[in-house]
Amino acid sequence: MPFERYGVLAGVLHRSFRDRPDNQGRWFHVNLEVDAPAGRYRCAVDVDSKKSDTGVQWKTFVLEPSALGPAAGRPPGYHELARLPGSGALDYLRHPSLADNPGCLFPPEPLRRLLGLRTVRRPWTTGSNLDAATALEPMLQPGRRVLVFGEPFDQGLGLHNIHQNQGDPDGSPWWPENGIWQDGATATERPDGKLDVFISKFSTQHDPTDDNGHPIS
Repeated sequence: MPFERYGVLAGVLHRSFRDRPDNQGRWFHVNLEVDAPAGRYRCAVDVDSKKSDTGVQWKTFVLEPSALGPAAGRPPGYHELARLPGSGALDYLRHPSLADNPGCLFPPEPLRRLLGLRTVRRPWTTGSNLDAATALEPMLQPGRRVLVFGEPFDQGLGLHNIHQNQGDPDGSPWWPENGIWQDGATATERPDGKLDVFISKFSTQHDPTDDNGHPIS
């Protein structure tokens, strides 16, 4: 089933750091420490396993805050988001500011043309966990306002699953967690007020997806 909880953390970036190297093949993260009224949150951004054949893909781009809807204006703290369009929730395949159009599923391309929405193509970059970490880190400047979308930890202050959370194939251990409008992302506010955005997924995840977030053959 989709995540029981999903939301956005708004706060100020204290620092970021990579997981320590090891030889155990564990999932590799870039960790963000984010200050908010409840305390200091740890946000673990997955950027692939050092030992597996699962490749990571990512995009970095710049958006106006309004492109992320109501989530961009949330006050400091963690906020639950309804997994619906217009709530502030993210969906790489359906959100009009994130999806590669004209393949965007929401709104459909004829409506996009009627509304005068610009067609955007942002190809995925494929590389190693270290390549992905290197792409993310320039936007992680201490003192910046930050928005982190993902699933909160069961215990303690923090978020994980800060990546695409749909499209995992049948038989995958993550198939049960597939869902729409629950994708993760990291966004930091630039001096000009715009947002640097990093999104990522794994090469085993496929699109398009159905209304349950499962890949369509």
